[in-house]
Amino acid sequence: MRKLLVALFIFSVVAGCKKTDEGTVDQSAKVDLTFDYQKLPTRATINLKATEILDGWEEFKAFDASFDVLYKATNTEDLALAVDDLIEKEKKLNEGNYPELFDTFQIKSRQRVIRTYLYMVKASILENQPTTEPSVDMIKAYNAMRKQFNTIVNSQLDKKLILDEN
Repeated sequence: MRKLLVALFIFSVVAGCKKTDEGTVDQSAKVDLTFDYQKLPTRATINLKATEILDGWEEFKAFDASFDVLYKATNTEDLALAVDDLIEKEKKLNEGNYPELFDTFQIKSRQRVIRTYLYMVKASILENQPTTEPSVDMIKAYNAMRKQFNTIVNSQLDKKLILDEN
């Protein structure tokens, strides 16, 4: 038993003192951290009926204007400023009053997805991770919300007739 303990002790000391080469980084393994603004998808268009409703929604107009700043970002620092501004505008949008037609779970759930991607982009920036892919995903989520505006306005279904149980 004593020999087993001595052998186990020597093995653990040798294994613990083993030199590791974690300090060096292979140059070919470095990840490209630059923000590639040219890969951002274009914004989905909003039809005329939806635009008329959205023109009266001040919180959304401010949020939409912040996306213009995002498209002007050419590096990670500009992206960080744009994302911080978008997060603030999204909070105001969430707390504000929605137009009656757009006060639905479809719009609010898409806004929540945008919020999630905004925080993913911010986390990528803070952790020095690539930011292009999360930014593209965030804009895709924003486009989904813009397309939902069109879908709601173009919907021919009358909810009162469907939900009326008389």
